[in-house]
Amino acid sequence: MDLSGLRRYTPGTIAGARREAAVLAPVIARGDEPHLLFTKRADHLGEHPGQMSFPGGGREPFDRTLTDTALREANEEVGMRPEEVDVLGRIDDTRTSSEYRIRPFVGVAPDREYVPDESEVAEVVVLPVSGLTDPANYESEQRDHPTYGRHRIHFFHVDGYTVWGATGRMVVQLLERTTDWRAPDEVDRVVEPDAELPV
Repeated sequence: MDLSGLRRYTPGTIAGARREAAVLAPVIARGDEPHLLFTKRADHLGEHPGQMSFPGGGREPFDRTLTDTALREANEEVGMRPEEVDVLGRIDDTRTSSEYRIRPFVGVAPDREYVPDESEVAEVVVLPVSGLTDPANYESEQRDHPTYGRHRIHFFHVDGYTVWGATGRMVVQLLERTTDWRAPDEVDRVVEPDAELPV
């Protein structure tokens, strides 16, 4: 995983979103290989319950920048202190079905135990990049969205967890910028808008 290009990358931005949010994609060196830290969202949350995500959330009025938002949320959700994160850069903004514009930041964090805030996070999950880039663990589908039209959904199935949705889109972009992995040109299937999700 080559993270050096992130500092030079000029990410795409999205204007006009109703709400702003930021996430931190923490890269952790565990053993001899890089891993990514995710949270499994608590089942009682109103938006995206039970889904895998990067630590993050909505911008608060006291957040000076969206970098501050990402670092604050990572601290609140898993106890990752801002001073122990080396923020290397960011990837393109992404939009969610809940009308958030999410700004994803990428940073290197130490390999230690992180404790989930049970009010928001059910579990802290650290997945190997080698698992995320294994073609056997990836699939995608195309479906129509009532607002955004035809779109592709990415699914990463690693160690019993599935990363998909907006976080899946971020993972695709991060892997394509920092590894040799590329999402296949063709989707695995085209499905109806209300088809059951493979999660």
